[in-house]
Amino acid sequence: MSSNSDIDNLIDLMAKLPGLGPRSARRAVLHLIRKRALLLTPLSDTMQQVAITARECLNCGNVGTTDICDICNDEVRAIGELCVVEDVADLWAMERAGVFKGRYHVLGGTLSALDGVGPDELRIPRLKDRVVAEEITEVILALNATVDGQTTAHYIADQLEGQVRLTSLAQGVPIGGELDYLDDGTITAALRARKEL
Repeated sequence: MSSNSDIDNLIDLMAKLPGLGPRSARRAVLHLIRKRALLLTPLSDTMQQVAITARECLNCGNVGTTDICDICNDEVRAIGELCVVEDVADLWAMERAGVFKGRYHVLGGTLSALDGVGPDELRIPRLKDRVVAEEITEVILALNATVDGQTTAHYIADQLEGQVRLTSLAQGVPIGGELDYLDDGTITAALRARKEL
């Protein structure tokens, strides 16, 4: 087995990715090896480059290759609307739907007393600063419909009450659902039917 140690290590690493178990990782690695010139080498080069250049946007928390992401730098986007999401995967899901034309704020998780995650562990203080500094008129709370997501939404609503119009996603987002797993049509319907908190 020692002659396959590099391949075994690659399979073990791939199996740690979300959605891949050991069996799926073995199939993926075998496919990459068979398509070495077409897939494996370019994938390896690109992963090396991303490992060097990827960073969090200093403004919103999105992931990109510059200190301020393309969305924050886009002068065409609506300035007064700020969509608050739990993590970058949720931001990307909203962008895939193509219906929201404002800016985002990535919290980096949700409040959780059990896990010891309070407001200061998230980007909630930064959110409060942005609402004032960027003259935000509406904050859309696009958090997952989980207990922690709703607890976080209520906390943010209390913190921003009276400062800004607060809305949340409405129909289409099932209880216990996560934005990253929803289709574009569901996200579009939920955003269009948002409601006051």
